[in-house]
Amino acid sequence: MVVKSIKEKSSSFFLYFCSKGFKKPASPQQGTKGNAVSSEQKPPGGWKAMPFILGNETFERFATIGLLSNFMVYLMKKFNMDQVSASNVLNIWSGVSNFAPLIGAFISDAYVGRFATIAVASVASFLGMLTITLTAWIPQLQPPQCPAEQQLHGHCISPSKAQLGVLLTGLGLLSIGTGGIRPCSIPFGIDQFDPTTEEGAKGINSFFNWYYTTFTLVILLTLTLVVYIQDSVSWVLGLGIPTLLMAASIVLFLIGTRIYVHVKPQGSIFSSIAQVFVAAYNKRHLKLPAEGQEFGVFYDPPLKEYVLSKLPLTYQFRFLNKAAITTKNDLEDDGSPKKWWLCSIQDVEEVKCLIRIIPIWASGIISFTAMAQQGTFTLSQALKMNRHLGPKFQIPAGSMGVISMLTIGIFLPVYDRIMVPSLRKITKHEGGITLLQRIGIGNFFSILAMVAAGVFEQKRRNSATLHPGAAPISVFWLSPQLILMGFCEAFNILGQIEFFNKQFPEHMRSIANSLIFCSWAGSSYLSSIVVNVVHHVTGGHGHPDWLTNDINAGRLDYFYYILAVMSAFNFLYFLYVAHRYRYKGQARIEPKSEPDVELSSM
Repeated sequence: MVVKSIKEKSSSFFLYFCSKGFKKPASPQQGTKGNAVSSEQKPPGGWKAMPFILGNETFERFATIGLLSNFMVYLMKKFNMDQVSASNVLNIWSGVSNFAPLIGAFISDAYVGRFATIAVASVASFLGMLTITLTAWIPQLQPPQCPAEQQLHGHCISPSKAQLGVLLTGLGLLSIGTGGIRPCSIPFGIDQFDPTTEEGAKGINSFFNWYYTTFTLVILLTLTLVVYIQDSVSWVLGLGIPTLLMAASIVLFLIGTRIYVHVKPQGSIFSSIAQVFVAAYNKRHLKLPAEGQEFGVFYDPPLKEYVLSKLPLTYQFRFLNKAAITTKNDLEDDGSPKKWWLCSIQDVEEVKCLIRIIPIWASGIISFTAMAQQGTFTLSQALKMNRHLGPKFQIPAGSMGVISMLTIGIFLPVYDRIMVPSLRKITKHEGGITLLQRIGIGNFFSILAMVAAGVFEQKRRNSATLHPGAAPISVFWLSPQLILMGFCEAFNILGQIEFFNKQFPEHMRSIANSLIFCSWAGSSYLSSIVVNVVHHVTGGHGHPDWLTNDINAGRLDYFYYILAVMSAFNFLYFLYVAHRYRYKGQARIEPKSEPDVELSSM
């Protein structure tokens, strides 16, 4: 009951938080959806469509998270991989899966629409889960089982190319499914409500509540029940249950076809971004008007119906302003601008928003790299520690992530209801602290987490090597680093989500949400690079490398310290770019001298 109460509070905070960050997430569709509905005379699907949409999204996450949370253990036990190889597979797959939503969003918005994208992606997810389940079920699709002692010294038979091919095919199909479902499920759900009515606006807020409630439940179930089944009962059953649920979600989603509102694709935002750069390049030889002489020089038409707020002309990245300069042949006969030659001030300023955010976004990659270790080497540590609760029950190594989740679930309501009001009285800021300060605190916690991970790994290793006959130390010694990781996520990830959604124009929020996935993708690839460099550079002269399969013989603590140093440099980089950042919607600032920057406080 206590855990349930915690999660209910956490879910209510997610609703509060998301309603701020996604105040009008349907804004890109307000105009287009209205037109679509009026032309087809079809009312919004509303809550009648929600069981089908939420069911599909929930089961997709159940499948992918259920696999990801314990996949490192699966690769080491069933495919006889050493921890470096298993970490590489996990990081590369995670990177591909997190880049995929950006491609899925583009295909959906520009060509096929959200319904078709989700439908095809759901089938791909099912086929991927089925393939992975078959690798656990059919003996010929995995290498011969290997005793733990031989596995420790690397004497096991590696998987064949055919076996690896089947495994990677399954992972590839899962990535395709993730790329289609994740960027489309929230917008498709919002499409079912009319945001111009009070009932529709309330429905959108409730939709977010249910969305994050189901997401929280999925994490709880996968990190406890599913991981336990995989570890202690059967991998076939532990993978088969999510596979069957994924199949059921496809049937459920297709049953609601006639209920849904289907918004036609309106073209991708990426093309308009490219047009600004091309138009600015085409007009690179033009001179910008002098101060006070801009009137009538720039193309500034009325806002499109789906754009809710007008952005003022700024002088940061002023070379892009040339894309909005009107010349003799820039307009078509009907008054519309020629593509690739003329853009509006609004188009130019939207691209500037993206450019300003990129340095802040990049700082999240290294911070997320520290978090990514929860699913790789933290599991390796847990496997070497005493995981027993009582004489019979043993905690699955993949369930240790629950500690981070509980930290977030307990801390967020306290932060929202107690800390923010207290800070607000001091800082006079609506959120208590600025969004960039919140992200910076998260980056600092990533340093502390890696230092703690190194310290307690050294304690674990010393205990194992100095007292080889004694029982290993308790797995709960991993709690400090996992708790610090929870604080890192609470400040950094949620801070970035709110920051991106507030700093991007309303109709570019699909890109904003995709950036979070891209951060995880970048961190996965960076983690893989660091792991391989450390694996190949360290060791020698009779000594194993730091990340050898037997972590008691390696120096995993040194690896954590490397990540701590990287996080420290990243924190200094973040302080620099955050100081130079200019928030969206500030008053226009005229140039005073040569430098093309805006002068305002953070």
